[in-house]
Amino acid sequence: MEPIAFSFDQPLFQLGALPVTTGYLVTAAALLIALLAIMAAGRARALRADKRAEQMASLLAAQTEMQGRIAAMADVFGARQAELTQSLSQRIDGMTHRIGASISEQTKATHENLRRLQERLAVIDSAQNNIQALAKDMAGLQSILSNKQTRGAFGQSRMEAIVADGLPIGAYTFQATLSNGARPDCVIRMPNDQPPLVIDAKFPLEAWNGMRDAPSAERRQQAAQAFRRDMEVHIRDIAGKYLLSGETQETAFLFVPSESIFAEIHEHFEAIVQKAHRQRIVIVSPSLLLLSIQVIQAILKDARMREQAHLIQGEVARLMEDLSRLDERVRKLQGHFAMAQKDIDEILISSDKLTRRGAKIETLELEAPPAPARSSKEEGPGERSMEGRIGQLKLRVVDED
Repeated sequence: MEPIAFSFDQPLFQLGALPVTTGYLVTAAALLIALLAIMAAGRARALRADKRAEQMASLLAAQTEMQGRIAAMADVFGARQAELTQSLSQRIDGMTHRIGASISEQTKATHENLRRLQERLAVIDSAQNNIQALAKDMAGLQSILSNKQTRGAFGQSRMEAIVADGLPIGAYTFQATLSNGARPDCVIRMPNDQPPLVIDAKFPLEAWNGMRDAPSAERRQQAAQAFRRDMEVHIRDIAGKYLLSGETQETAFLFVPSESIFAEIHEHFEAIVQKAHRQRIVIVSPSLLLLSIQVIQAILKDARMREQAHLIQGEVARLMEDLSRLDERVRKLQGHFAMAQKDIDEILISSDKLTRRGAKIETLELEAPPAPARSSKEEGPGERSMEGRIGQLKLRVVDED
């Protein structure tokens, strides 16, 4: 069976003189569908137009209502704005007054601060003069430290000043000679027959100054190596010369005459510090040496107190005896004072009585002397003789006593 051939140009039937093909039918169907879609879209647009008209009407009504409310609110806001304007005017007036007063006070304070600033500037000028003088002294100190011998003498003198200020005379010796012939810078005697403590003040500053003044990083590293080497040699010398078994303490002090150098050593040369500790050498700054001297002073004082404990106890016993005698004598004196007070109270009572009697006698009214003597028969019924009045006064005084 051969397949059926299908074509849009093949006529299906004849409509009058026009042959109707499949393509014409498909096109007509498509046009019909498009026309129906256009008509549906027109109806939808008509419906949307109606809805928009209704919404526009409701919006116009709402706008009219809103305009009425806005007019009412404008009236309210106008009244409130007038009140607010008046209140703001009052507040601005008060604020202007306060600001004026504050500005005047601030002006006075500014003048006072300027006066104080001038005084402080005068003090600063004086301090600047002192700083300039100190700079000259520092230049002299730098010139001193530039010499090795004078630099060593400077460290030695600073160490001696700290030790001499903190310890009593006889508790230390400078430049003492040990059994091996070595002469440490300072030897501090310890209590309880303990070996003395040795302090060395010969800190090697040459390599340190070279490291500080090095112009480049390479030179600074070389100077740091030289400083490390000098410190190690100096630590070995101290341990070999000054740490003598049974003659000195097992630990010695290496004095550094500057706090800044001490801090730099502990920060950048930790290996030197650890090696010194292994050699039983303690690196100390002026503040640490002062603290150690204060501790040693407290230990020496405690030892002296322990040695003098029996004397202190005897003095305390005698003090208690004196205190007992003083208490007994004070109690006797208190009894004498009590008796004297009693006598004084009795004397005051008698004095008060005499004062009252004198006042009564002073206020007593005596009549004029009577006429020539008459017989008792001639006296009136209300008349009295002077003798009778005096007798009556005596009886009254006796009764009052």
